[in-house]
Amino acid sequence: MPSSAANRGGKVSPESFTATVSAITSAFGDPTRRAVYLFARDHAGGVTAAHVAERFDVHPNVARHHLDKLAAGGYLDVSVERQEGGGAGRPAKRYRAAAGAGQEVPVRVDDLLLTLLGRALERLPTAEAERIAEEVGQQYGEAMAAHLTGDDGSGTHRSLRTALQAVADALTAHGFAAHTDRRNDSLRIVTSHCPFGDVAIEHPVICAVDRGMVKGMLRAIYGEADPTTSASLPRGDTFCETTLVAQPTR
Repeated sequence: MPSSAANRGGKVSPESFTATVSAITSAFGDPTRRAVYLFARDHAGGVTAAHVAERFDVHPNVARHHLDKLAAGGYLDVSVERQEGGGAGRPAKRYRAAAGAGQEVPVRVDDLLLTLLGRALERLPTAEAERIAEEVGQQYGEAMAAHLTGDDGSGTHRSLRTALQAVADALTAHGFAAHTDRRNDSLRIVTSHCPFGDVAIEHPVICAVDRGMVKGMLRAIYGEADPTTSASLPRGDTFCETTLVAQPTR
């Protein structure tokens, strides 16, 4: 798992940020592997390759490959347990979410400051509060993109799909557990975890920060884009969804 040593003081260097993104992309770059991790994380008693194979309708060897990849990245702990009944079969590996897994956020989120921000923004008219929150997120997203593409802007002019994947990987590195897919004529980023936690539920205006981050990164590595939020955890949905109209590959 990426080390948090570079995070002391709440700061992260471009090098450590890039290393974090690369490590997490390696572990979670496959949509099935992301789902496998969430499945294991939701089972405190752990899971086996057989459990995963049955749940995702894949061959046990494929399930084992995903689990071992996650374990190699430090996201799952592995223990070897004998089969019930003491049979002569090969002991089964049981995989559990590692302590602190999912905390590979390269910047620390301070709940007190977020709550203060949420309350301050809610004293403003809703439209104005969301504009300010999105503007802050956009500026931060542009700074994040500089670490992804280099200060010279290399990496721009990619397709929208490729740009969205880069944004999803960066969001995952920040604790959002994001992935991309396509639905009808839209491309979307789906986020199943929010590092802002209950603060975002209490103060949904903070969600505009997420939207701004996506917009800022896309502007820097792709060009002008207008993402919209069509689903949100604070609104009671099971995930957050940011959508854009698909465009021809450039």
